[in-house]
Amino acid sequence: MRGVVLVLLVSCALLGGCWDRTEVNDLAIITAAAVDKAGKDEIDLSIQVFIPKEVGGGGLGVPTGSSTRELTTVLSGKGINIADAMSKVQAKLSRKVFWGHCKIYLFGEEIAREGIADHIDFLVRHPEPRNRAYLYISKGKAVETLGIESVLERSTAEALREYASLHIGMPVTLIDFRNMLKSEAQAVAIPYIQEGNKLKDKEQIQKNTPLLGTAIFKKDKLAGVLTSKATRGLLWLRNEITRASISVDLPEGQGLVSVVPIRATTKLIPRIANGKWSILVKIDTEGDIVENATKLNMMEPSSIALVQKSVNDEIKSRIRLALFHLQKEFDADAGNFAAAFHRKYPQEWEQAKPMWDALYPQIDVNIQVQAAVRRPGLISRPAGSTDEHGKAEK
Repeated sequence: MRGVVLVLLVSCALLGGCWDRTEVNDLAIITAAAVDKAGKDEIDLSIQVFIPKEVGGGGLGVPTGSSTRELTTVLSGKGINIADAMSKVQAKLSRKVFWGHCKIYLFGEEIAREGIADHIDFLVRHPEPRNRAYLYISKGKAVETLGIESVLERSTAEALREYASLHIGMPVTLIDFRNMLKSEAQAVAIPYIQEGNKLKDKEQIQKNTPLLGTAIFKKDKLAGVLTSKATRGLLWLRNEITRASISVDLPEGQGLVSVVPIRATTKLIPRIANGKWSILVKIDTEGDIVENATKLNMMEPSSIALVQKSVNDEIKSRIRLALFHLQKEFDADAGNFAAAFHRKYPQEWEQAKPMWDALYPQIDVNIQVQAAVRRPGLISRPAGSTDEHGKAEK
């Protein structure tokens, strides 16, 4: 019995307990981070830090005292890389910096042109940053974007995270960036947002949208920027359309009809014949009519056929616009045609891989769209129109 007691006492002495715990009160929680070009061999790292003392008695995260008091603050430091700059920022804080709640990483346009892969390496290698945090490229200085006020959200980080979750643009995480950079195409697409000085107050926010388009990288360097319309074309190419509204102007000035896709599938079908490389972009989509500003009765098959053709043409137009920039201007395979050829023609791909940069702009792209309108809405005729008996449509 004494032996058992002795063993238990020795075991208790070996238990570490909570000697290495870190209390929340000892942490400076980062909600967003921005990286800009500083000097020749330096970067400027700015972090948005949550101010816990501003939250208290109001409950539900409501600031105590004045409603205009800020919930976050921004601190900056310069260094040769993120790790070096972070040590300079840490010296300004009385609490240990914690990356685990950082939701957004912003990179300025100038540093994006030089490449951001080395900085991403720190974020995916360090144990604290979330690999599912979202990336953005900022027009101008990224640090200015950290000061953007939000009409509904508590911080810049929360607002940009909500934009990404809505899939209005192209949501890209740290993992997505790494996978795209390691793909056969080595082309990366990241959301491109408005410069911060354009969105400094609520009035400007209401007049301007933060999302301007998509920044296209070729082998880690910014090659160019797609507009919002061209971005939709790229989303169709990549089979990533989830939330969209297609407004088409019917022929002969009949008016506008808006269709919301409820299902969409894109297949890339490559072909090599007689040394000629081509690819078929085959799209099948179904949608509902959500607005009819014409005098057409959408219960008529002829009207539905007219809408479907217009939707087909609009989708093709957006894809062609995206391909014009990608093939002729940026020479960046953001649609990842390379992976499609690699899967179907592995031997030919291995031979053509060293020459892909020269081959990609020459690939013929054929677009086939099959759009079907399944539901015309809850009414057949436009609101306020009359039927053949002169009675208003109900």
